[in-house]
Amino acid sequence: MGSLWVVPLIGGVLGAVLGLVDIQVDKNIHLPANWTYSASTAGTVLSAIVGAMAALTGFVVTVTVLVVQMATGTFSARYMRLWYRDRMLKAVLALLIGTLAFSFALLRRVDNNFVPNLGVSISGLLVIVSLLLFVIFLDRYLHRLRPVAVTVLVARYVQRDFERYFTALTSAPDVFSGMFEPAGEDPTLVVRSTGPGAIQAIDAKGLLEWGRRHKCLVVVHHSIGDFVPAGAELIEAYGGEGIAPREEGRLRGMVALGAERTIEQDPAFAIRIMVDIADMALSPAVNDPTTAVQVLDHLGDVLRVIGKTDLCASRWTGGRNERTGMLIPIRQWEDYLTLGTTEIREYGARAIQVMRRMRAMLEELHDEVRPEHRPAVEEELARLDATLTRSFGDSVDLDRASTADAQGIGGRTPHRAVAG
Repeated sequence: MGSLWVVPLIGGVLGAVLGLVDIQVDKNIHLPANWTYSASTAGTVLSAIVGAMAALTGFVVTVTVLVVQMATGTFSARYMRLWYRDRMLKAVLALLIGTLAFSFALLRRVDNNFVPNLGVSISGLLVIVSLLLFVIFLDRYLHRLRPVAVTVLVARYVQRDFERYFTALTSAPDVFSGMFEPAGEDPTLVVRSTGPGAIQAIDAKGLLEWGRRHKCLVVVHHSIGDFVPAGAELIEAYGGEGIAPREEGRLRGMVALGAERTIEQDPAFAIRIMVDIADMALSPAVNDPTTAVQVLDHLGDVLRVIGKTDLCASRWTGGRNERTGMLIPIRQWEDYLTLGTTEIREYGARAIQVMRRMRAMLEELHDEVRPEHRPAVEEELARLDATLTRSFGDSVDLDRASTADAQGIGGRTPHRAVAG
């Protein structure tokens, strides 16, 4: 859920409703004397709780704004989306606002004839829980101010979702990857975007089932993460039976457009965030190559996951038996590798530890990725050599910059030439 306000709003409404429920419960139960309060004491306690929750909510919002400012200025502007989608932040705000609403609902009913004793005790308990959760929240986000922590967070998204998403996308025999060439054939149905936006997600299962039901080939024109203008072609259907004009709206609803890319179905966006963090660290204003080396540690792990995947499965050939199902463009290994290495190599061209760590990463990838992916790794190694020649050709440190090192500097590993 992308909206920050929805869960806190639910918490506030739930707190108010539970406060009304508690009032009815308090009217029908009798608690021991040591669990009861005088009207003045209950009013004072509840008033203090309402004020404290309002102040603490404001403090959480202030902390959030400050952390976002620091994070987007130090790491990547793309990190902000991960922040306001975080469940912990939403849970803290929901609990604080819910406790405030619950306590206020009780406070307005306190008088000399009625005191919601159970509710006052519950409010006190909620305050303790809120404070504990706030401490956890603060600890969590202080740790997330470290660039490597953000990198680990983003890498985990890819490691968790990539194989599952890619398998779901290509496991069916009538799902094909590649680009469609109609060869003069007119589409049965064309679905266009109603507004501009980045493709955040595609309901591949829904599109496939629709294509099977209408016995046609559903062709998706853009990859997830692409920005499309208003009126752009999103989907075309070729062949088919009984396709009504209203089906256009149904298919359009299976493609989610938004103001920016999301990370769940877009591993390239995760790599983009990681590269942004390294680029920021390598900028002259920051000059922190060690952070770039730490990013390469986790970036190499992400590329390893992608490189071990058969990205050429169900490749579109245009045969007669491929006229039912779905055709969708899928990024290839070269696309991910180029995205993950090019900018870091260029911006870190004068940082010896970045060059050494990148060589170690590429050599490890060469050994572990699928055989058909190795030529792309060899090309990246050749580009790395060319960059080193340009940056260190007249330097006494050329030999050091050309050596692979898993730690950048300090964990020397023997240089090993990769056969072309």
